[in-house]
Amino acid sequence: MRTKLNGLLTLLLAFVVHLSFAQDKTISGTVTDADGLPLPGVNIVVEGTSNGTQTDFDGNYAISASVGQTLLFTYIGQKEERRTVGAGNSINVQMEEDAQALEEVIVTAQGIKREKQALGYAVSEVGSEALEQRTEGDVGRVLTGKASGLNITQQSGLSGSGTNIIIRGFSSFSGSNQPLFIVDGVPFDSGTNSVGGIDGDDDDDFIDGNSGSSRFLDLDPNNIESVNVLKGLAAATLYGTLGRNGVILITTKNGSSTGAVKKNEITVTSSLFFNEIASLADYQNQFGNGFDQAFGWFFSNWGPSFERDGVAGWINGVDPDPEDGFDENGTLAHPYSTASSATGIPQAFPEFQGVRYPWIPYNSVPRFFKTGTVKSNSVNIRGASEDGKVSYNANFGHLDDEGFTPGNNLRRYTIGLGGRAILSNKFTVAGTLNFSNTDFRTPPVAASTGNGALNQATGSSVFGELFFTPRSVDLIGLPFQNPIDGSSVYYRQNNSIQHPLWTVANAKVQQVTNRVFGNMSLTYNFNDNLNLLYRFGLDVFSENNINQQNKGGRGQPNAELISGFYQTWNNTNTILNHDLILNGDYDLTEQVGMTFNAGITSRREILDRNGVASSGQQVFDVFRHVNFANQNEIQFFRERNIAATFIQADFDYDRWIFLTLAGRNDWVSNLDIENRSVFYPSASVSFIPTTVFDGLKSEKGINYLKLRAGLGTSANFPTGFPVATNLNINTQFFQDEGVDIVTNSVGNRLGNPDLQPELLTEFEVGLESRFFNNVVSLEASYYRRTTEDLIVDRPLDPSTGFTRQQTNVGEIKGDGLELDLGLNLFSSPDEGGFNWSVNGNFTTSNSTVEDLGADTDIIVYSGFNDIGNAAIEGEQLGVLVGTRIARNEAGEFLVDSAGDYIEEQGQFVIGDPNPDWILNVNNSISYKNFNFSFLLNYTQGGDIYSRTISTLLGRGLTTDTVDRINTFILPGVQESDGSVNTKQINNSTFYFNNVLFGPDELGVYDGTVIRLQEIALGYSLPKKFLDKTPFGSFSITATGLNLFYKALNVPEGTNFDPNQAGLGVGNGRGFDFLAGPSARRYGISVKATF
Repeated sequence: MRTKLNGLLTLLLAFVVHLSFAQDKTISGTVTDADGLPLPGVNIVVEGTSNGTQTDFDGNYAISASVGQTLLFTYIGQKEERRTVGAGNSINVQMEEDAQALEEVIVTAQGIKREKQALGYAVSEVGSEALEQRTEGDVGRVLTGKASGLNITQQSGLSGSGTNIIIRGFSSFSGSNQPLFIVDGVPFDSGTNSVGGIDGDDDDDFIDGNSGSSRFLDLDPNNIESVNVLKGLAAATLYGTLGRNGVILITTKNGSSTGAVKKNEITVTSSLFFNEIASLADYQNQFGNGFDQAFGWFFSNWGPSFERDGVAGWINGVDPDPEDGFDENGTLAHPYSTASSATGIPQAFPEFQGVRYPWIPYNSVPRFFKTGTVKSNSVNIRGASEDGKVSYNANFGHLDDEGFTPGNNLRRYTIGLGGRAILSNKFTVAGTLNFSNTDFRTPPVAASTGNGALNQATGSSVFGELFFTPRSVDLIGLPFQNPIDGSSVYYRQNNSIQHPLWTVANAKVQQVTNRVFGNMSLTYNFNDNLNLLYRFGLDVFSENNINQQNKGGRGQPNAELISGFYQTWNNTNTILNHDLILNGDYDLTEQVGMTFNAGITSRREILDRNGVASSGQQVFDVFRHVNFANQNEIQFFRERNIAATFIQADFDYDRWIFLTLAGRNDWVSNLDIENRSVFYPSASVSFIPTTVFDGLKSEKGINYLKLRAGLGTSANFPTGFPVATNLNINTQFFQDEGVDIVTNSVGNRLGNPDLQPELLTEFEVGLESRFFNNVVSLEASYYRRTTEDLIVDRPLDPSTGFTRQQTNVGEIKGDGLELDLGLNLFSSPDEGGFNWSVNGNFTTSNSTVEDLGADTDIIVYSGFNDIGNAAIEGEQLGVLVGTRIARNEAGEFLVDSAGDYIEEQGQFVIGDPNPDWILNVNNSISYKNFNFSFLLNYTQGGDIYSRTISTLLGRGLTTDTVDRINTFILPGVQESDGSVNTKQINNSTFYFNNVLFGPDELGVYDGTVIRLQEIALGYSLPKKFLDKTPFGSFSITATGLNLFYKALNVPEGTNFDPNQAGLGVGNGRGFDFLAGPSARRYGISVKATF
């Protein structure tokens, strides 16, 4: 009996002990990094269970577990840590940095997160620290120099002007080469609708005015968490035709709310910057208005010296009639007193009769510009529930960017909300909703060759009227508006120049955009390995445009500019996107893993443009359409639907070799049924030798090595409705006895039902490596890309009744090299020690036209027919063509009897706008609580045809033109007899007759430039000073943008900045039609967290 009782007691004791060990208890502690700083957002799970949590902002956590269970601590960039639960209730963990895991998780196509080591293609990542607190509100310009493969060009230095972004060069000349923007997983329209585009023809937008913002300006860089750049076709396969030019994946702070800490955090950023003209020419102060050292109220500045005596002295122009020349005191009759009476100026300004005008140099152009202020404020609030299942992020931003040009201003308001919730029924719901209001204003900047706007333009050019201002003209001091009728008045005696200040006061371009964009997603988790995602994306903006000018303009033959005009129109752009994606993650064996993503997607794009263009203003300064005599409609509509299916499967073997196979099929609505479907296969492989071969990896040698290769395909579908011939209806063609006659006519373009999309194929290879205890890192990519079945406009015989038809011919081949090098020159193990890292990226790309079909060997696709960018067989895509200096059979320049070069008409190659290579080098230095960084850019080559330079030189304005006494002999031979040219000409003849109004070839300059792109100095208050304050952190940063640049091969006095897109945002490049100077920005930013 005793034995049985002892046995029962023993079993009872064992059971009690078991219960005591199995009972859950709360384990708490703090997780820190190697420096002892708290780590927020560390994932902690009880292994073998679904029980998990995250550390809060201070690195603290609490979780229920039983004695004997294991806690797993994971955090990106840190090695995994495991702790077994014992008798105590507190477990503190200090995590160790895992160099090989740093930046390991990358957001790829369709929002799929993958380990970087598994990718067989190139991806660049730019973090928030490189985007926030910058002087520019344009995220495109903020990205300049921060990723290899990118070539970013500003339209001009105007605040709010467009930005051209090209990834891996140009691969087409008929379709867009701009990358696809994806914001928080859904497509985002980044197009540029300029003032010149109201007729729906993108080819000539720049003539009427480049004014118009690129719509990624609606994003606040302070609200961006990260930017990933997918460069190649293998990386962008899952986006189909939309991803053919590369993809810029933007994750906003609203879209990354899952990383929120477990308490509310408020971040406030406030900035004040100053905005100045950077590319102001070095004006000479020796000579004034006139020609050949003789005075005259001309456009040009080749007149007498400001000195009294000498060969060019003004004393030589003294005239007995004080109205016709200088008096003995070196003064002139005021230009408003001697103007032609037909101009109405003498009658409007009787106070200037008998007034003398000093013959001195005036700083007219420098005084025209001003220093603008840029004020930026943003507030971000984020937080999460205690269990981490619900998180949110909200933000507000305001930008007031005053340009250095009078009348130029950009204002932007942004507000957004994002959140994510893990529901109890296996569903996870997430979404973002954003609103932006952007107001861009500027004086008109129609294309100009230096004499005001071009004759073809339907708008003025404030810079075309400004830069030729002679040194002896007091632009600021001369009244600009006729007090009687409000018209423009200026110094030229026939009043044929429009005063720049009149343009600022009486003409404007305005673009007010209201935009709503966001997404909603619902995920159902079948189990830990399989889930189904539905995602809806919405992007709608209403862009309200105004282009107006009072009557009384001068200097152009366009009647509308003289009579006054008022154009108002709205662009409503809508993108509706639906994705349904099945995601799986399985281990096929102990060594083979597989993930897959299979989905269907649809996208609907609609652009609807409606408005009214009025001319013939009746009452001055009243801008209502009822105040104008003539009205015409502004109307354009375009839509397209894209439906697609895709699948991607990723395999890995023992974590050292990775294979990705993907494919997508697009169906596009605007081609014929037989040609609207294209399948894009792709494959990529990644191999990690340092994981396979133990002897290869060493601490003082190779730390990490990855080899990769990828093959991708895509297509470029045309826009509009190219398969059909359009019917045009005109309700106001003419009148018959007062009755409007309605006419129907077909367009000039013949539809082509056999038109097919352009097909693109790209192969790339690369490596990623780290050396010498991770002191050196190197990434390299080489790619080759081919575009076939080019869509070109083929000329038709007039007998067909049409002038052109789109068809498929030809081929373009391109290749390029991208390098990213990182150096940790100094890395202190101590907190606050001295650290210095250098990161550089190098890019070179080439695109060669291989074939244009049998009909032609040249196509001028941007600019004008006689001067523009061309596709020529055997040449780089986009070479500059225009007139040149005539040559004889020996290649010698031909000179006429007057000593000037002879201009040979035709489409000759006069330059190559494509840079030879681009190098960016960023230095980051930190010591204690200070940090200092600067980004240098060097662009080698890239020719530019510059009318700014030609105007400054041809009008005799800069220090390059002060040699007025000596004569010059142009190298070449006389056309008449072939003898060596000995004809002497003076400075003005060379610059005026040859550079300004001579062969186009003489207006081309090499665009090599070195630039201090960014510089920043920051200080963070030590935490010990913040312990008794509400601040979690507080920092102040001084920042500068484009503080220094030097174009190495342009005339020094012009101070020209080649960073401009004179043909607007598009496929044109290497042209400057006085689109505007560049900006220099600097100021201070404060950032605080609560």
